[in-house]
Amino acid sequence: MPRKSRKKPAYSHHKPSGQARVRFGGKSYYLGEYGSSESYERYEDLIAKWLALNDDAVRFNLTVDDLVLLFLEHAKQHYRKNGQLTSEYECLRLAFRPLVHQHGTTRVREFSPLKLKEVRELMIDAEYTRKSINKHVERIRRLFRWGVENEFVPDAVHSALCKVSGLQKNRSRAKESTRVTPVDQERVEATLPFLNRQVKTMVKLQLLTGMRPGEVCSIRPCDVEVEKDEVWVFTPSEHKTEHHEKLRKVFIGPKGQDLLRSFLDRDPESFCFSPAEANEEQSKIRRAERKTPLTPSQKKRKRVANPKRTAGAFYTNDSYRRAVVRACEQAFGMPDQLRSISSKMTTEERQKLKQDASAWRAEHCWTPNQLRHLRATWLEEQYGLEAAQVVLGHSDPRVTRIYAERNLKRAAEIMAEVG
Repeated sequence: MPRKSRKKPAYSHHKPSGQARVRFGGKSYYLGEYGSSESYERYEDLIAKWLALNDDAVRFNLTVDDLVLLFLEHAKQHYRKNGQLTSEYECLRLAFRPLVHQHGTTRVREFSPLKLKEVRELMIDAEYTRKSINKHVERIRRLFRWGVENEFVPDAVHSALCKVSGLQKNRSRAKESTRVTPVDQERVEATLPFLNRQVKTMVKLQLLTGMRPGEVCSIRPCDVEVEKDEVWVFTPSEHKTEHHEKLRKVFIGPKGQDLLRSFLDRDPESFCFSPAEANEEQSKIRRAERKTPLTPSQKKRKRVANPKRTAGAFYTNDSYRRAVVRACEQAFGMPDQLRSISSKMTTEERQKLKQDASAWRAEHCWTPNQLRHLRATWLEEQYGLEAAQVVLGHSDPRVTRIYAERNLKRAAEIMAEVG
């Protein structure tokens, strides 16, 4: 029987085949193309199995790198919603990157508060914002708490890490994040002509109801309770706080119903707002507005059988935001040299233009999340803080469940009047 190894098997290059390889237990495992992300993922899976096969002496002598690999395997199953990994998984990977870089070979039993502060300094040097750093530090503590729970880490290690205080505003070298502010209604109106029909409707609907960007992206006919002469109720199939068993209902009044009605005549399970559908509509408009006939060569062109990039069946938070930002660039006249940066320039020139482009967008562009802030401000001014909270679906520990039914009824009444 092969002797159990106490040293973690290395990720190596098998030159004859060009593949990555790892060996343990007397066997070789080929992982795919050397250096590819797929090979590293396969390597992480196998290392997790290797750790499980080894004895307790190895398990309780793990390095930080080993613990991260094990936790990420757990995270792949835990941080899922409707069969898909949530954004928290990538946030975890981002948080662990400086940790592994600085202390990957450190034994978990030797990891201390001072070492955690060293990792935090790396984040500050990388210009993470203060709030992001505090969240990442909490994710690292979560990693060690999971290690204690599964007997990979001594309890004293996690307890010590919990004594590290978070960075306070303007009391550290960490830069502060920019607070999200409401967008001016005039800027929204100036942008609307440059949006396609789908995104324009999403913006108007979000502005009326105060939905989160992800909620307006996920609307399907089957999720909307359509009642004649009454407020419609949209129950998102997934939302930000569903894992906390929070109830989320979006009430859509007459104005919102007029916007949404034409998008409900489709397969109940399909999404109301589709980039693929938007692209098709834009193509028809361009063909109708064409002033010159197609040339013979243009008529013979065929679509690529398997294009590398295709329009999706629904908008994501990112694609929705990008569509709005592109429209802002057109509406407010972003200089051409900033919109399209030539690859023929030197690295320094490109970096300078990218910085200028970021500064221009920060000054002139707005994002869908600012629509929610705009509606929240208006609702609070007109109906009070409690009404704004319940219409927007904010979670607040001061609001108890005994008020839930009354609040939902109040939200329906408000949206019947204004939405």
